[in-house]
Amino acid sequence: MIKRLILASIIISALLTACFAAGPQPVSLQALMEKKFDGRDLRRVKVLAKNKVYTRYAITYMSGDLKISGIMNVPNKKGPHPVLILNHGFIDPKYYTRGRGLKREQDYFAKQGYIVIHPDYRNHAFSDKDPESRLKLNLGYTEDVINAIYAVKNSHLKFFDKDNIGMLGHSLGGGIAQNVMVTKPGLVKAYVLYAPISMDYADNFNRWIRRIRPGEQKYGPSENAKKIIALYGAPEDNPEFWDNLSPSKFLENVEDPVLIQHGDADKSVPLEWSERLFEALKENDKDVKMYVYKGGKHEFINHWPLFMRRNTRFFNKYLR
Repeated sequence: MIKRLILASIIISALLTACFAAGPQPVSLQALMEKKFDGRDLRRVKVLAKNKVYTRYAITYMSGDLKISGIMNVPNKKGPHPVLILNHGFIDPKYYTRGRGLKREQDYFAKQGYIVIHPDYRNHAFSDKDPESRLKLNLGYTEDVINAIYAVKNSHLKFFDKDNIGMLGHSLGGGIAQNVMVTKPGLVKAYVLYAPISMDYADNFNRWIRRIRPGEQKYGPSENAKKIIALYGAPEDNPEFWDNLSPSKFLENVEDPVLIQHGDADKSVPLEWSERLFEALKENDKDVKMYVYKGGKHEFINHWPLFMRRNTRFFNKYLR
């Protein structure tokens, strides 16, 4: 009997050791929390444009083993200048061009005295390719954004104010910002979420990859969705996996102020998702504010000047 207990104890200990050694599921926010990032080698490739206020550069930097392209607007006045990382929303990589998305915001913030960095993400524009990206639920995009921040911090360029970095993310880019908020708290000092995707990843999977929308007829999963479900299980069958991709499960980690802005006529991303995020952050006693724009669509038009004044006021408060 004693020998059996000892044997059972050894087996349990070995199993626990193996589980601990294995670490978290690689496709998870916990894996990002544990990952050591080494963003580096930020380079100005060429001047794309120059005006009286700022210079626009094509840039590259290293994200792990991948070279990522993007743009950087640098005020012409002597620095150092605070830095804003802008995360663009979904644009099919087949049609995406360098720096596309958030161009109005790139220009506006540079004219307000901010250095603006807009990463293209892997598989976009001149960035290196990652053939496994879609099957890994595009978590690599979050890695590329985190590495953009480290590339700034590791840069020898004197015009960066490395202690004052903020982030704005639109739509998919807002989801990337949420991932950064919960996996690397304190890495940047303030976040603007502009019509962000859901804090619950199953919502995003069902709406855009699996193609099931509330109140609408299901029109069938994509081939990519079938592969993802085969690998990880559907949200209803393996909720633990999908929870571990969801910022909603880790909001206690958030340390930095958040501003959420969303239109009530947005047909791309439901306003309800931002309202849920706002309430959840408040319940966790986080520093969060939200503005809803009556008649505002997914990309603001008439509301855009007010939206940008609020963004600038917010970033000025925390980054200057």
